[in-house]
Amino acid sequence: MQHILVVDDEIGIRELLSEILSDEGYQVRLAENAADARAFRSQARPDLVLLDIWMPDTDGITLLKEWASAGLLTMPVVMMSGHGTIETAVEATRIGAYDFLEKPIALQKLLTTVGRALKFGGEQAQSALSLATFGRAQLVVELKQRLERVMSLRTPLLLTGEPGCGIELAARFVHLRNTPWVAPENHSALAEAPLELLNQAREGTLFLREVANLSKIEQKGLLLAAPKFERYNVRLVSGASRDVAELVAHGAFDSRLYGLLASTTIRVPSLREHREDVPDIANLMLSHLVEAKEAPPRQFTTAALNALRNHDWPGNLAQLESAVRTLALTCSSEHISLEEVNNALPQRGAGPRVGHDLPFDLPLRDARDAFERVYFEYHIAREGGNISRVAETVGLERTHLYRKLKQLGIRLARKNESDGE
Repeated sequence: MQHILVVDDEIGIRELLSEILSDEGYQVRLAENAADARAFRSQARPDLVLLDIWMPDTDGITLLKEWASAGLLTMPVVMMSGHGTIETAVEATRIGAYDFLEKPIALQKLLTTVGRALKFGGEQAQSALSLATFGRAQLVVELKQRLERVMSLRTPLLLTGEPGCGIELAARFVHLRNTPWVAPENHSALAEAPLELLNQAREGTLFLREVANLSKIEQKGLLLAAPKFERYNVRLVSGASRDVAELVAHGAFDSRLYGLLASTTIRVPSLREHREDVPDIANLMLSHLVEAKEAPPRQFTTAALNALRNHDWPGNLAQLESAVRTLALTCSSEHISLEEVNNALPQRGAGPRVGHDLPFDLPLRDARDAFERVYFEYHIAREGGNISRVAETVGLERTHLYRKLKQLGIRLARKNESDGE
């Protein structure tokens, strides 16, 4: 049974919503103010929250911001107000609200919105991280400000940065809620059926994770589809962890397509550039694992958090998330210590490794195989076993990648053999 938390200071509205939703088979909990809602959320995660904006102790927008900044906005929230404005609704959805209902709420509108929100919550892979929880460093504040300035535009946006730095978080920040979000795992559809992608993303966002890896035929397909973006009202947002301008200079990327994609370009900072945010981000990731019952109750010691903050994180957020998950699952006690963090992280200056020393006294061919084995194991671990993303990152076709892994004797977990999704 799905659980819905109704937060409203008016007893008549609370009781009416409770009666309607209970009759529909939902388990309903009531909170008359923000304090009650905070207390409930600290103990459990509801499947959906109906949250009034105007309350006497703390308004709903402020509570929504609190949950977002604390990494607790892992369920859909529908805002309610009898004095709603477009500006308030836009602000709520930007923070992370799923939808906005204006009072008095029509019965069918209520049930339709609740049904869609619950379906959305069930389908989304909830993450502790969003750009709202990305940190409070000045670099991050400035990133959000730049993204806010281009949020209402429909022109293409190119997001650049190191692998794993949070490009997709930035892309989702500018995405308009309750509109389609299409982010294909591979780019073959650009060559085979680009108009199908546009149709799926109609009125929403088409996000391409790594445009630098587009093949020539995929570049051509995207360029041919570009004039139709306005007709479908699709916002194209692209990510690039390699220098696309350099690829253009070497003839590996179409200059006309680059001009289109890079009309607005925003750089996402690496994690080491705002390392002061690492302790908060690590705590959010750990809390999310515990709340989702993917790990037993755990806490970082202060010394452990300091060690995480001082690490360089060449793999950025993806590497930090992998480290936090490993520590949460392997820690021998409730408190994750400095020693356990040091054991889990590669030593400074050692570079990204998978626990192997490269042999220099082998014939070149054998040494090359040894390096490739370490290289691919590193990328498989960093991408959480998602072979489609590994293929994009290393610049190989998936079939070629599978052949290479088999040749090197790298065995994949069964779930990874279907792309690790």
